[in-house]
Amino acid sequence: MFEEVKKNFGFGCMRLPMKDGEVDEAHFNEMIDAFIGAGFNYFDTAHGYLDGKSEIAIGRCLAGRYPRDKFILTNKLTDDYFACEEEIRPFFESQLKVCGVEYFDFYLMHAQRKAIYEYFKKNHAYEHALEFKKEGKIKHFGISFHDRAEVLEEILTEYPQIEVVQIQLNYVDFDDPAVQSKKCYDVCRKFNKPIIVMEPVKGGNLVNLPTDARKYLDEVRKESGASYASYAMRFAAGFDGIFMTLSGMSNMEQMRDNISYMTDFKPLGEAELAAIGKVCEVFKQMNLIPCTACRYCTAGCPKNISIPDLFACMNTKKIYNDWNADYYYNKIHSAEGNRASDCIGCGKCEKSCPQHLPVRQLLKDVAREFEGK
Repeated sequence: MFEEVKKNFGFGCMRLPMKDGEVDEAHFNEMIDAFIGAGFNYFDTAHGYLDGKSEIAIGRCLAGRYPRDKFILTNKLTDDYFACEEEIRPFFESQLKVCGVEYFDFYLMHAQRKAIYEYFKKNHAYEHALEFKKEGKIKHFGISFHDRAEVLEEILTEYPQIEVVQIQLNYVDFDDPAVQSKKCYDVCRKFNKPIIVMEPVKGGNLVNLPTDARKYLDEVRKESGASYASYAMRFAAGFDGIFMTLSGMSNMEQMRDNISYMTDFKPLGEAELAAIGKVCEVFKQMNLIPCTACRYCTAGCPKNISIPDLFACMNTKKIYNDWNADYYYNKIHSAEGNRASDCIGCGKCEKSCPQHLPVRQLLKDVAREFEGK
């Protein structure tokens, strides 16, 4: 299975280190060097990551510094960047140019759900991608997916040429009826499609655990001192059929931590899995907003509301119930004109949310909690 890919841990380039609004390239270089130096070679990006800055940084810091055979690069076709079929090839060619490569090892139809899939079909996007493969400009063709399991089954039935499927999988979402991670995983196995895992740490939510949840993992990590993130990563990477688990790292500390346990990967043991089960029960009882901070919702918001940050404040308030969440809401993440209560209800955010969250209603809940409205 994809012999050119080394090991099962990939560098997701959605949350790169930033400095003054730009990618901190010196820091990114250091992270790339550590990653490749430890024997890993899989990198994942998309045009929408960091408003195009991720691709630019890939071109400068990875492709501009390493021979092409030293890294595997995945990119994606996103619906926001082509208004008609004729725009697909020029967009794809621009991605190659910006990333500084002549081909992508993997090219995925991005964030597929029912409505977006129909848009891709209307514009023959899958057929164009398969043509790029014939031309040698992509090595492997796949999809990233955010919808119900039956939609995934429909896509895999209609396009058996799909070689890989990227799905959201982590221990909190695994049995979640909305995300349907387990059901989607089962569909991939049914169709014998290798799986790439995204959001194994659920946008950082499985690192900053509630106090009641930490105690269960603390019991099993007494001797090792392993990070909370390591349990999430090892859970996701431990299933049959998963050939790659992505981590969206933003600093060297996270990189070193991931390398420490993914270099010689070992799945979770029985005691660790039992502890994870207890952590899941804590999360279920807290009724948190399941936002992964992908920030797809913020790009088109006419009021420039920092939706993921406001949801994070709400979750922090639920978890810790202290003044800190109020401070960050009022002083850091919102201001006059872009508070939760300033939402005009246009619904653009909900159309772009991979988690299918009722964002407008949730913003009303946030406004009620922090603004008394």
